[in-house]
Amino acid sequence: MMMRPLLLLAGLLLAFAPSAPAQQTLTGTIRFGGLVRDYRLYVPKAYDGTRPVPLLLNLHGFGSNAAEQEQYGDFRAIADTANFLVVHPNGTVAPTGQRFWNTFLPYAAGGPDDVGFLSALIDSISAKYRVNPQRLYSTGMSNGGFMSYELACRLNGRIAAIASVTGSMLASHLAACTPTQPVPVLEIHGTADGTVPYEGNGTFVPIPELVAAWVRRNGCSPTPVITQVPNTNTTDGSTAERQVFGGGRNGSVVEHYRIIGGGHTWPGAPINIGVTNRDINASQVIWQFLRRYQLSGLVTATSGARANSAELLVAPNPVRNQMSVRSTLGPLAPGQLRITDAAGRAVTATFRRGPDGSLLLSTAGWAAGSYWLRAEVKGRTLHRQLVKTAE
Repeated sequence: MMMRPLLLLAGLLLAFAPSAPAQQTLTGTIRFGGLVRDYRLYVPKAYDGTRPVPLLLNLHGFGSNAAEQEQYGDFRAIADTANFLVVHPNGTVAPTGQRFWNTFLPYAAGGPDDVGFLSALIDSISAKYRVNPQRLYSTGMSNGGFMSYELACRLNGRIAAIASVTGSMLASHLAACTPTQPVPVLEIHGTADGTVPYEGNGTFVPIPELVAAWVRRNGCSPTPVITQVPNTNTTDGSTAERQVFGGGRNGSVVEHYRIIGGGHTWPGAPINIGVTNRDINASQVIWQFLRRYQLSGLVTATSGARANSAELLVAPNPVRNQMSVRSTLGPLAPGQLRITDAAGRAVTATFRRGPDGSLLLSTAGWAAGSYWLRAEVKGRTLHRQLVKTAE
């Protein structure tokens, strides 16, 4: 299902898609859930390690893989100038031999914990590269779009915004989705999609219903601003319409590109697999959408991660039992601080005032791993990653 044609056309992808310089595409593995999971990481030409940069998860469809998604839904040229990291993870292999993301079973039915894996992968990459924890994004094709919605629901404290191409959600997963903060969402979907039907199929939620659900979750206006995308390619068998539901909480919006006559394809892809719209380039549209957001809201000129790193001081980090926390913006009180674990869940934190005026944070009893410290100081939201070592 989903992306089987890509497997059959892998040779064409390699032939037609631009390849990244070898020194910029890295392969890696992490062990999670008793399995060795692999990924491809694209480090753009602009990255020099001097400041934190956004990280984009780019997730393949059912039956596809990381290498194919890197080329089919290609962000590499965009990343080279916009300076963000792109990671292409591999899903696990189903008994049928096809790679997939575990988004179709009820939560209680078991199977690979892909939410946990992707959270651990973010931690692993963040330990090696300067990643801005405020600007973690997810996108994907088909099953990868489904997985991006899973992250918006279940990794709500980490993922700033998502974009789905030809994806949807199961009705049961949509009903169980309870994000604690708004998540900007972009859905790109063809009305003639025969794999994930635009009007649903009794299992997959109809796209208008999916969009409306996220509009309600984000507190957006239920009445969209609709514009017709110029039909610059009259031979691609499709046209495009853009719907924008604005006014959401914390600056969030929901956008939907309705590809009229479009199939189960990535607009602007390097090859045609069915009806592929050429009036937009999905990768460009997605980055233009995602780049506007961070966890604390809209990205502004004064909300960069460089300032966050310099203005929230923690030591020691990594920490075993206790660390000090202070801000160069002024004194901190415990009520200004919030700790979450790698899955975005709140962690009970115990503070006491140190002799130098800093707050001393006890990490005794915490499990080893990655945590996130958020501080609200003089109207600013500051973030730091904490690494807890074994006691």
